[in-house]
Amino acid sequence: MELIFELSKVGRRAADVPLSDVPQIAPESFIDKKYLRDELDLPEVSEIDLVRHYTKLSQRNFGVDLGFYPLGSCTMKYNPKINETVAALPEFTGLHPYAPHEFAQGNLHLLFMMQRLLSNIFGMAEFTLQPAAGAHGELTGVMMIKKYFEQKGEKRRVVLIPDTAHGTNPASGALCGFETVTLRSNGEGGVDLEHLEELMSEEVAALMLTNPNTLGLFERNIEKVAQLVHGNGGLLYGDGANANAFLGKTRPGDLGFDVIQLNLHKTFSTPHGGGGPGSGPVGVSAKLIDFLPVPRIVRKGQEFHWSENFPQTIGRVRAFYGNFNVVVKAYAYIRSLGAAGLTRAAEMAVLNANYVKEILKPYYDLPYDHACMHECVFSGSKQVAESGVHTTDIAKRLIDYHYHPPTIYFPLIVPEAIMIEPTETESKETLDNFCAAMIAIAREAKENPQHVKDAPLTTPVKRLDEVLAARKPDVCWKK
Repeated sequence: MELIFELSKVGRRAADVPLSDVPQIAPESFIDKKYLRDELDLPEVSEIDLVRHYTKLSQRNFGVDLGFYPLGSCTMKYNPKINETVAALPEFTGLHPYAPHEFAQGNLHLLFMMQRLLSNIFGMAEFTLQPAAGAHGELTGVMMIKKYFEQKGEKRRVVLIPDTAHGTNPASGALCGFETVTLRSNGEGGVDLEHLEELMSEEVAALMLTNPNTLGLFERNIEKVAQLVHGNGGLLYGDGANANAFLGKTRPGDLGFDVIQLNLHKTFSTPHGGGGPGSGPVGVSAKLIDFLPVPRIVRKGQEFHWSENFPQTIGRVRAFYGNFNVVVKAYAYIRSLGAAGLTRAAEMAVLNANYVKEILKPYYDLPYDHACMHECVFSGSKQVAESGVHTTDIAKRLIDYHYHPPTIYFPLIVPEAIMIEPTETESKETLDNFCAAMIAIAREAKENPQHVKDAPLTTPVKRLDEVLAARKPDVCWKK
């Protein structure tokens, strides 16, 4: 496919702009000449060439509306279009962020109700909707933990993080000045209680526990874990990015979690591809309410107001009150499904993951062969040993079968890891076809390994030098 610069012909235009009917002002009169250029190196194309070029580009892209996206570690499920329609209502999109609260009562009411809904679903005392995404929510949660101990006059410098946690957890702890210490997993993929007991001291501020973890396993000893942390005066932080696995089945607040961050794009169906926008609400137990970010929404009679009158707050963590439109989509999703629907979504997420696990385990190593939650983690070690085919080769070959590859080489404790999350939105037929492709690749790895190592075979671009592309990206057009 040609670059748009290669379609360029001098004099062609996609639009014709009429001459200005006001006096022209020389740019040099208000812009420093060093910032001005006589010519811009832009392509000159007709409207039809422009439309066809970008339409063809869009057809080369892969998205969940086109096919199955089994990307474990970051839920990529189908998002009902009704949510988009609701969020696009002019009453939401047309309101200026600086509008006085008198003119924003409906929107403030929605935010207030969303906080109440999330608090009820997850068993927390209160929620903030400010954080812009999951990792931002983590940072917000750890900031509140730090402020909590500062107010108590305790100098705790350590945060414990299991080796099955999400990769952003250590960064969130470190950004707040904590030393992050790795907590080992046991043979079943859960927290090693003996190691936790060894690490617990008066310097430990919190344990950041991803639950279910990146192996797709729910922490079976969660009550004991909570007792050990709380018994030492620490706080239990929950990475709730994988909450679509337990909606309606259990509430983190009831299990002893003091903080939990959510990813609305994972659990509550708000698209978050291409870098945003996202939303990472954070819920807290009663002891941390005073530290929530400001402004906060308060209700006075029948009216809703912004308030910053919370002396112990960690301050503002996001402009205005977070990514409002994303919250609207999640609110529409929750109200559409209701309590029974959310529970059903969790049941289907778990059923689908276990279905895939059982079908594929004769063909790929399964290091932790337990009932999983939202995702299952295989290993390509068998293929490496038998024919030198690595997990990367399997993932690349899957592209030829018109599936987006799953997460690979994560979690780090599984060699040649293949993390698959079917999500709750996919049908049995889709899962059967995906499993058939994975089985076919396993057979190819035995019978014709070079074929798999050369994949992808059907794409316009073959394998890139990923290290070079990351370190020395070349995005410039050069004639």
